[in-house]
Amino acid sequence: MRTRQLRLAAAFLASAVATVLLLTACGSSSSSTTPTASAYAALTSSPACTQLRTQHPDLAGKKLTNAINPHTPGYESISVADPTKYEGFDIDLGEAIGACLGFTVGYLPVSFEALLPTLQSGQANFVISDIYATTQRAASADFITYSKVFDGVLVAKGNPKHLTGIDDSLCGTTTALNKGFVEVPLVEAQSTKCTAEGKPAAQTALYDNNADCVQAILAGRADSYINDVNTVNRFVKDQPDKLERATAVTLPYSIGIAVPKGNTELRGAFTGALGEIQSSGLQTTLSRKWQLDESAVQAPSLVTAS
Repeated sequence: MRTRQLRLAAAFLASAVATVLLLTACGSSSSSTTPTASAYAALTSSPACTQLRTQHPDLAGKKLTNAINPHTPGYESISVADPTKYEGFDIDLGEAIGACLGFTVGYLPVSFEALLPTLQSGQANFVISDIYATTQRAASADFITYSKVFDGVLVAKGNPKHLTGIDDSLCGTTTALNKGFVEVPLVEAQSTKCTAEGKPAAQTALYDNNADCVQAILAGRADSYINDVNTVNRFVKDQPDKLERATAVTLPYSIGIAVPKGNTELRGAFTGALGEIQSSGLQTTLSRKWQLDESAVQAPSLVTAS
């Protein structure tokens, strides 16, 4: 049986390079901009990926679903060129992992707070969607880290409220945040500190996606928005006359890939593929392509609740 599985995996590999740029997605969505075919071909044919496919033959020829919240430009968003497709660093990274392990990728768009419940329900096989790997979230899924976290504080042009971070400057202001973001309890903790000091509370306004958070600032419904610094910088670049970054904040987290809790087979396969993607320099290439901080690349490590 194992010999037959390996023959099937080898047969799939013969067509993998030709098909990897045509990866289909749930709802007919897929990445519209990917690295060159030669980059994927080199990854697919590398000794490390060849060995990984031998070790994990059941993934060959499969289509795995990635749950994403496609509203973070640079990481995952709807393609400007083709609204039926997705694009971004996380899209390319997921497809690179698929190229290494021999599977194709489909996508299931959901709200940010629904990412892990979607994974838990079995509707998705993994999550690569700019999600921070925290011990609290590790109660719902196992995480494989791949990037360090640096947050930015987005404000209206001129920083009219003189915000300086997640500190007392937030007292009496409103921060727009995605539901489920790790920044929500951080701002709430700051609010408690504000009231304890006799200052106005730090309010939060929760939304389903980043675009709505930014729109809240533009419409005057919020004073700030806190997220990954690359995301914040991109919004400033898109509207430099209306937005600016007040400051950068270092958070004690990493960005990670979420896989079903306890699925050591998939977790091991993804960790191995990610290691090869990093050692080959492909992750750095993808970071450069999507204008992300190349220095944020982090060697794979596990974040679990146990």
